[in-house]
Amino acid sequence: KMASAGGVGSAAALWSEVNRCGQNGDFARALKSVNKILQISKDDVTALQCKVVCLIQNGNFKEALSVINTHTKVLTSDVIAFEKAYCEYRLNRIENALKTIQSASQQTDKLKELYGQVLYRLERYDDCLAAYRDLIRNSQDEYEEERKTNLSAVVAAQSTWEKVMPEDLGLREATYELCYNSACALIGQGKLNEAMKKLQKAEELCRQSLSEDSDVTEEDIEAELAIIHGQMAYIMQLQGRTEDALQLYNQIIKLKPTDVGLLAVIANNIITINKDQNVFDSKKKVKLTNAEGVEHKLSKKQLQAIEFNKALLAMYTNQADQCRKLSASLQSQSPEHLLPVLIQAAQLCREKQHAKAVTLLQDFADQHPANAAEIKLTMAQLKIAQGSITKACMILRSIEELQHKPGMVSALVTMYSHEEDIDSAIEVFTQAIQWYQQFQASQTRGANPKPPVHLSLIREAANFKLKHGRKKEAISDLEELWKQNPKDVHTLAQLISAYSLVDPEKAKVLSKHLPSSDTMSLKVDVDALENSHGATYVRKKAGKLTGDSQQKEQGQGDVKKKKKKKKGKLPKNYDPKVTPDPERWLPMRERSYYRGRKKGKKKDQVGKGTQGSTTAGSSELDASKTASSPPTSPRPGSAAAVSATSNVIPPRHQKPAGAPATKKKQQQKKKKGAKGGW
Repeated sequence: KMASAGGVGSAAALWSEVNRCGQNGDFARALKSVNKILQISKDDVTALQCKVVCLIQNGNFKEALSVINTHTKVLTSDVIAFEKAYCEYRLNRIENALKTIQSASQQTDKLKELYGQVLYRLERYDDCLAAYRDLIRNSQDEYEEERKTNLSAVVAAQSTWEKVMPEDLGLREATYELCYNSACALIGQGKLNEAMKKLQKAEELCRQSLSEDSDVTEEDIEAELAIIHGQMAYIMQLQGRTEDALQLYNQIIKLKPTDVGLLAVIANNIITINKDQNVFDSKKKVKLTNAEGVEHKLSKKQLQAIEFNKALLAMYTNQADQCRKLSASLQSQSPEHLLPVLIQAAQLCREKQHAKAVTLLQDFADQHPANAAEIKLTMAQLKIAQGSITKACMILRSIEELQHKPGMVSALVTMYSHEEDIDSAIEVFTQAIQWYQQFQASQTRGANPKPPVHLSLIREAANFKLKHGRKKEAISDLEELWKQNPKDVHTLAQLISAYSLVDPEKAKVLSKHLPSSDTMSLKVDVDALENSHGATYVRKKAGKLTGDSQQKEQGQGDVKKKKKKKKGKLPKNYDPKVTPDPERWLPMRERSYYRGRKKGKKKDQVGKGTQGSTTAGSSELDASKTASSPPTSPRPGSAAAVSATSNVIPPRHQKPAGAPATKKKQQQKKKKGAKGGW
């Protein structure tokens, strides 16, 4: 009995210690006291509960869950349901946490809060939205702002991942978290400019909120703003401002944020900007996407996008086996998804195995008819790249849901025209027109019905047939158009033009339906039109000028001409006493005194040695210094030559000192069109 009494007294002291440590937040010390209590009474329910709580507070979730599972007889689901579910949630055993919550006999407020978090992690957004609405409606405590923030996060997720139009929750965006979630919802709707404004407001609110705390440093503020800046960079990337986005992404990475999910998303976005360029940087960034715990921080679609980009990066870096391995893994995870098979086909094309790529795509299209359209478009592109235009057309025409679309019709007609298969092109037009006629007949017309699409196709078909000589078929189409709208003058004119090539008499008959020239004339004030502000050319009004004004105009014209006229330059050796050569404007060969050149006369007398050097016999070769040298035909530079018509050498034919330079200048003047002379 003495021992028992001592144990009771010791237990009471230990419980007092546990209570005191719990109030002070010293859970490590409280755990020691609880363990001592359990040594006294190993199945004490309260002590076991306290031990689980202390372990949770210290972050030892695995150990806490082990204690719960070890003492299932004592710690029943009614007693410990919340703690067990919370441990499973923190250990990322989300499905187990959901089962634990649902199996609890009583749904407490704590369990409802955790239930909302579990549903969000499971991406069951509709159920999660309903859970948080119920919590906000039935709770009145200091955590109301946090619940509203979570509610807005659910709406943002719906808008981003499920493309659901978010409803207006009527929440007052007084905190930066609410502003951030609102911006995310706007991004999901494609309202990028509005989203950017919300993010700027969120940044401002965040700075104001954190700057009020004196213990918070500027580095702490920048770390908290990292997720906001990351979303801003994402908007810039979507807007095509890749340089700005890349700069902001790299600034965030330099801060080394602790959020591995944020780092993974930023690294992935940088890889998408790099594409097949800057592969070395992409290889470094992809390591950030492999960090531990990333898979628990991101949504399924985010993780899937990262895996797709890893496969593409492997393809761009010529890691064919790695690319095939990643794409095959993705295809096994999402058999109906298009991207894995498209990546595999792209890799085969890089290896010049186009036939295998087409076979792979065809097999996928057969297995997944719902996605066959996009796959067949890719197959057609491959066929075109191989030069098999006709086969590409066959593939495109097999896409039933697209074969009547104007874009598809245009593409098929262009391709058939390239192959000179006019009959097939006309058949494409005919099938599309018939489809739209049937569709038009099945539709009920509203108050303001739109013009039928098939009419525009009929016009295009008629133009095509006229261009390729199918006049009778074109006439049939044009008659159909005119029948639909007899007041259409343009169609009537086309019809008359077509008949004039086949049946001129019929063209004359139809021409009577054309409106008269009086009804067609437009009442336009030409003078007002020419004098309008937007007129770029104004015709001068016709009219005779009076004598004075005419003289004035002529005088002004003379003045202008005198200003433009340049005074010709005279030769340096100009002599005003000498009469100029009257044939100076003619080429040398056309002048009366030109006798031609004697070829080969000085061929053997060419001086040898360095350029500019003189020889001993150079003076003997100078014909101008010999008295017996006979006169020759006048040449530029021969000062002793005598003109046949004059005893005086014309200055025009005298060679000045800098002959080559002068000659060059004269040629330049001729090119410019200058009128020199005197």
